Amino acid sequence: MTRSRNVIELSERSREIFRQIVDAYVTTGEPVGSRTLSRRLSQSLSPATVRNVMADLEEAGLLFAPHASAGRMPTEAGLRLFVNGLLELGSLAQSERERIDVHCRTTGKSMEQLLEEALATLSGLSRCAGLVLAPKSQVALKHIEFVPLGPGRALVVLVTDDGLVENRVLELPREVPPSALVEATNFLNARVVGHTLEEAKVQIFEELDSQRAQLDVLTSKVVAAGVATWAGGNKGAGQLIVRGQSHLLDDVTALEDLERIRALFEALETKEQMLHLIELAHGAEGVQIFIGAENDLFKVSGCTMIVAPYHNSREQIVGAIGVIGPTRINYARIIPMVDYTAKVIGRLIG
Repeated sequence: MTRSRNVIELSERSREIFRQIVDAYVTTGEPVGSRTLSRRLSQSLSPATVRNVMADLEEAGLLFAPHASAGRMPTEAGLRLFVNGLLELGSLAQSERERIDVHCRTTGKSMEQLLEEALATLSGLSRCAGLVLAPKSQVALKHIEFVPLGPGRALVVLVTDDGLVENRVLELPREVPPSALVEATNFLNARVVGHTLEEAKVQIFEELDSQRAQLDVLTSKVVAAGVATWAGGNKGAGQLIVRGQSHLLDDVTALEDLERIRALFEALETKEQMLHLIELAHGAEGVQIFIGAENDLFKVSGCTMIVAPYHNSREQIVGAIGVIGPTRINYARIIPMVDYTAKVIGRLIG
């Protein structure tokens, strides 16, 4: 993260007072007054001196008073300055590392299950809403197979050139015989190896149109169902998963806060703006932080998003994971938590 020019211009006294105000805000969400600050500071300063410094910080746009007689709280510009230049990141507790490691183990899990568990763990530890952008289907395939599970159900096993194995259950017409699944497996493996799902989808459906007589009707349905399931959305877009929205309500202390959070929930339901935000992080290195009105999605709700990309074995960014919380989120603790989770996912899929 780049250091803001304004940080260098602050005196050591102003920095300490400003840091104490932000720390108090992150901890309690309440404004802090000059008398309280004068007792907390390492330097011996009178409340009057502290008030003068606070007035300078307010004039600089870093603090504001929520009420006429109240103490001061950081503005969003102040939080950005704090995050960019004054924040001292904490280290992730060993117990938190172990919890993330345990829940992100890949044994017997599909990619979707891995991301779901990583997201649930991150959301639980941070007490924020968690969100993840799943990888786009751009990796060439190595093998695909349909395995019958009983009437009306089959398991699709998909292996990519990266060695990633995906498993997904398909619902099929109950009359589909096991022989149709074998035929579908052979048909697909003759065509998908070395191609991405999107490429294979185009090729297969062209063949289904021109050579339909060569395929059993039921096999056609199995092939279509399998490819459609794996091909994902339009243009191979990644899938956005959001979990733990109820955590955002933990810090609500007033009716107007609740209304702002409800507005955010409505925005999250549409997900277009959220996908755009994560795509920004998807294309950047390192942890990205969006605070309040810096983005249209959060300007009403007063929330912060912290998100980090994760990489595949070729060091290509394939997805992103992060959290949404109040602007008084514990940045020092949650930034390394998000960063570590992204690195664990990248290591496992690589």
